Amino acid sequence: MHPPFTSEIDGELMKTITIRHDTRAWTLQVWLSFLAAVLLCAIGLGWLPGRDLDRAFMVMGYVFCLSAAFALAKFVRDNDTRAVDTPLWRLVVWGGFFVAMALTGWGLAQMEINPAYKAFLGVSWLFLVSTCFTLAKTLRDAHESRLAAAAQDERSVCASCERG
Repeated sequence: MHPPFTSEIDGELMKTITIRHDTRAWTLQVWLSFLAAVLLCAIGLGWLPGRDLDRAFMVMGYVFCLSAAFALAKFVRDNDTRAVDTPLWRLVVWGGFFVAMALTGWGLAQMEINPAYKAFLGVSWLFLVSTCFTLAKTLRDAHESRLAAAAQDERSVCASCERG
């Protein structure tokens, strides 16, 4: 009797690896959600009433939040099983994310616009940040499954060369 996830070929015990792939439907849903969030933010910021300077600062805040969210998603994923980054880098990544979110939220709260418009901008901004995390995870999962598949193919080729 062999342990789970193993098989025997020509009397040799080989480990098999199960590689999980996201479905095309899930990947499409993630991309469409992210693009919808970007579109909603663009519409909200494009027709933002008030001064052009307010619009410019909000665009910068949204971009700052987006880049900080992607950096945080990568940091969390890289340090999932063991710490590979320095404590100072941890402070920079988490601090950057919180500063981006806090300053953008503060800027949105300070704007002198209709409360309904503020709510639209706030919800679309939070939707953008949340879809950013989902997109980052989906892209990273796809990358890791391609790496695992390539490694498995290489091992199977090497094993067949050794047997043959």
